[in-house]
Amino acid sequence: MIFNPITTLIGLVFAPLAALCAYIITYGEYQHHYPNNQMPRKLALEAAIGTFIVFLLLSIAIGWFLGGIVNQ
Repeated sequence: MIFNPITTLIGLVFAPLAALCAYIITYGEYQHHYPNNQMPRKLALEAAIGTFIVFLLLSIAIGWFLGGIVNQ
């Protein structure tokens, strides 16, 4: 399979945006359930990091998959 750098570039652009959205949404939801702001921030950061990793890995995997299809 051939590596496709375009999908990695797309992942590097959209993965941080997805992580930011995940952080904002998660923080907003958890803020209602905890009296202090420390725990919601920690949980929102964990969700953002997980979202970033998943989106970046998916974009790399799609790039390898499409590279294999195009170059057959």
